Amino acid sequence: MLSQCAPYPYSPEERPIFPGSPYSPRHTRRRRKIYALSALVMAMASGLGNGMITANMPVLAGEMGLYVAEANILLAVYVAFNATANLLLVKARQQFGIPATMHVVLGALMAAQAIQLAAPGFATAVLARAISGLAAGGLTTLSLYSIFQVFPLNMRPVAAVVGFSLPQLASPLARLFPLDAIGPDGWHGLHLVELAMALGAWAMLNLVPLPPVEREKVFEPLDALSTALFISGMLLVGSALATGRYGWWTETPWLGWSFAGGIPLLGLALLIEDRRARPLLRVRWYGSAEILFFTIVAILIRLALGEQTYAAIGLLSLGGQTSDQLHGLFGVVFLAMAGGIATVALTLRVERIVPMIMVAALVIALGALLDSQATSLTRAPQLYLSQALIGFGTTLFLGPALLLGIGHIMRQGAQYLVSFVVLFSTTQNLGGLAGSALLGSIQTMRERIHAEYLAEALFRGDPQVVARAQAYAQTIAAQIPDPAARSAQANVLFGQALHAQANVLAYNDTFLVIACLALATGAYVAIVAIRSRMAAAAPKGNQP
Repeated sequence: MLSQCAPYPYSPEERPIFPGSPYSPRHTRRRRKIYALSALVMAMASGLGNGMITANMPVLAGEMGLYVAEANILLAVYVAFNATANLLLVKARQQFGIPATMHVVLGALMAAQAIQLAAPGFATAVLARAISGLAAGGLTTLSLYSIFQVFPLNMRPVAAVVGFSLPQLASPLARLFPLDAIGPDGWHGLHLVELAMALGAWAMLNLVPLPPVEREKVFEPLDALSTALFISGMLLVGSALATGRYGWWTETPWLGWSFAGGIPLLGLALLIEDRRARPLLRVRWYGSAEILFFTIVAILIRLALGEQTYAAIGLLSLGGQTSDQLHGLFGVVFLAMAGGIATVALTLRVERIVPMIMVAALVIALGALLDSQATSLTRAPQLYLSQALIGFGTTLFLGPALLLGIGHIMRQGAQYLVSFVVLFSTTQNLGGLAGSALLGSIQTMRERIHAEYLAEALFRGDPQVVARAQAYAQTIAAQIPDPAARSAQANVLFGQALHAQANVLAYNDTFLVIACLALATGAYVAIVAIRSRMAAAAPKGNQP
């Protein structure tokens, strides 16, 4: 056990960077290694369970007797609580300290998983996903704080990059779990995994305690109102984004009501925060040019990253590939993301932040362009290179983007920390749901267009189409001797093939949209950078 009981004379440079964060004393090499292990455990505990649920959602929905659209509400619940977690957790760490705060959060997480195991059902699953999203926000921060103890003080930017990037590895790692290991027990098996990860995080929290924090009374009554409004708004908007492409946007009235209720709730929360003397969120700061630039880039990149979590998986599922057949692909993605973290850690400098964001956008665009050449015969091995590029671009973007935002905080003051963390979390969480919703909607619309075009070609008597239909009839001639029945069955088989091909073409269109988004992001970053340099180089005029 790493005890912090002995008095230690902290030097000024070892003081916490932000309120609620621990001191950073000098540690022995052995202690740094233990903190590195603790950071890894916390990072995996923060995202592995949700990653496994996302990866196996269709199977698990059937296990619970739910439609996939209904099961996706669980993802929206997780996102809503994860996006707003730091509204409360940052202040809780300041007022009560890290151990007390995380003991409560992890205790609630373990209790929720135990309840779900004892009384499985949709209501208990919603409770488990809500607390899991809240706990994930706290565990991500604990992983970052543990990484700060690993690196020397002069390498804090590198520590920040590694600390924020480690939880991203949980997503591809979750897809490497064999479905057979959890499939027989369905949701029961997944909740056991989440419970085990929570217990591991609890153990590391107690066996490897972080240095103390500077505590002070910071909570105010209006914090509860603002947080409740944010969570309610996020739940409504997130639920609509998560399920919209299944019920379709213009055909499901409650989707419109969700947006109509959620957006005003979020606006009211921001209005309250703007009028407070000591707000949780610095609302006017969000309107500054630098933060608007950061927000636009973060959203565009997050939308583009839906290529990996939605489009590529959808294409491979269309070809009949299951999660267990994608282990090789996501093993490559995992290594590529780890390579991106290492690249950023070794090469990042303040003057390279903007160029690295541009390179990340171009790498993601290249991966999406490669995928846009897919055919009905495309399988996981054909996507190794493109998905490795997108995985590499993901972590190549994340570190510089975060340091760009942290740089603004250092200039403005530590009181802007919560505002930045909530902004970044919201762009990544809601951006992920919006990305899947956007890409899913584009794919659905393009599939209909391509299916109509192919059917029209059949109606016109296109020779290639007619020959394909005749080939289907010859294939089943031995099984169905009756010509009329054979022709009808051949038309059914041809219709299935037609829709499968239309789906592939629609996915290729979706990949092109993603490439355009990534290229637009790179171009936007370049234009802003050029304008900033021109403004800095322009003569200031005569001084009076």
